[in-house]
Order: sequence, then structure tokens, then C-alpha cells
Amino acid sequence: MARVVVDVMLKSEILDPQGKAVQGALPRLGFDGVLDVRQGKRFELELEGDVTPERLAEVEKIAETLLSNPVIEDYTVHVEATA
Repeated sequence: MARVVVDVMLKSEILDPQGKAVQGALPRLGFDGVLDVRQGKRFELELEGDVTPERLAEVEKIAETLLSNPVIEDYTVHVEATA
């Protein structure tokens, strides 16, 4: 069994109102020095067997077609070590 993680973030040119709301709240809560906040999504996929290049390509396709909106979001795929 392997865990593959897909992180999805809004593209840098897309306004992130949720991130801006968090950024605005931080100083009011006593947290200073945070210059920017971007909000995103994390998906963890548990796969049967070993992670092969073919399986990673399949996860890339899943990320592109279901987990993200490629018009406004970027995604990264990486294998996470399991204990």
C-alpha cells in the first residue's frame, strides 16, 4: 500500500478571499509578520501495491480531471512515506 498526496492551490494570479480573511485575522489574534496566506486543498490517496510511473500518471489524470480546476488551480502530486 502507498499513499500519494495531491496538493491543490489557486494559481497565484487568482484572488484568494479565504486566504486574505485569514491573513487579516492573524494580527488581531497577536500573530505578526505573516506577509501572505493562500488557502488550498490536500487529497491523500491510498493505492494498492507499489507506486509505478504508470500509477503516478493515473493519479496525475485524477488530479487534473476531478480534484482540481486547471483553469484556476495548480496541483502537485507526490508520494508520501508510510510507516
